[in-house]
Amino acid sequence: MTGTETGAAFRQLQSGFDTALRPGFSLPRLGALMSRALTATLLDLSELTVLTEAATGAYAVTAVLAAMAGARHVYAFTRPTRHGTPADARQHTLELADSVGVADRIDVLEQITPDILHQTDIVTNSGHLRPLTAALIDKLPKEAVIALMFEAWEFRPKDLDMEACLRRGIPIVGVNERHPSVDVFSFLGPLCVKQLHDCGLSVYKNRIGVLCDNDFVDSLCAGLVSSGACVDTFDNVQAVYPDEWDAIIVALRPAAQPRIGSPEATHLAACAPAGSVIVQFWGDMDRTVLSANGLAVWPTAPPAMGHMGILLSEIGPEPIVRLQAGGLRAAEWVRRSRTVSSDGYAQLVTRPFGELSPIHTTSLPR
Repeated sequence: MTGTETGAAFRQLQSGFDTALRPGFSLPRLGALMSRALTATLLDLSELTVLTEAATGAYAVTAVLAAMAGARHVYAFTRPTRHGTPADARQHTLELADSVGVADRIDVLEQITPDILHQTDIVTNSGHLRPLTAALIDKLPKEAVIALMFEAWEFRPKDLDMEACLRRGIPIVGVNERHPSVDVFSFLGPLCVKQLHDCGLSVYKNRIGVLCDNDFVDSLCAGLVSSGACVDTFDNVQAVYPDEWDAIIVALRPAAQPRIGSPEATHLAACAPAGSVIVQFWGDMDRTVLSANGLAVWPTAPPAMGHMGILLSEIGPEPIVRLQAGGLRAAEWVRRSRTVSSDGYAQLVTRPFGELSPIHTTSLPR
């Protein structure tokens, strides 16, 4: 590729990550972040075959990390999404891979054949692959593992067929996001601050209520307080009391029904002054009843059910690189039959229907 062609491809790749061409998403920086993550986690996928996604934006790093970690081969599946076309995903993934010298070990696919599944050691629970169906799981080798790519307690039953995994004895492996070499939880506070800034709130000197029933709470509060907010926390809606709230952050673990329905919206409306905002960080909300109660909601577009209201990549690629490297490392650890401990990388999902499992987790309950 000529220098002119390389420059054009570089600009195209950057534009896929962000239309403003932010330097934090440049190819050299992504390469450096991936190298650091591999060094920190000691990820070693030699002799293993990985099935993951080819994606746009920061998530293009997943397949590339696997190849950089010495995977025998990486199959990267892609399909059309709101984030880009298969052609976009192919371009971003392979150009990033080429920049670090591993493009020859990645095949970008739009169809997954039985032959590929029969040789796969690790399958990632990535967006383009979801849901991982029984038909797919039944074709995996009995030694295969599924990399959940987030903590075990965040398991969503709709992502993959848990019964098929249990029947086949295929582990579903979560990653300890609080392991020092991963440390994704520390990015949650800055991410929440970013979400509030996008909403038009300064955070500094703001009165913020954090409605959180899970282990996100400490990280969220640390980020808000360090930015100068006055913060109170609540583990359920009814505990929220009337105050001069600038915003109430909803960070509730998703359930079968929206965590903020009609009764909850009525209570929040009684506690929140005019002009305050209900901010959806995590946990499903009935936006219709919130609006009917006169409450402003951010973000304006609802996330998919069970998903966060803001992507980690909104504050740059580093948390994504760390999370994807950690997710692969946790799966590698279990695939190589190493012991799962309370202070390691790996967690195991051991109960169906998304129930929290205290067994074989590296931390108590994204």
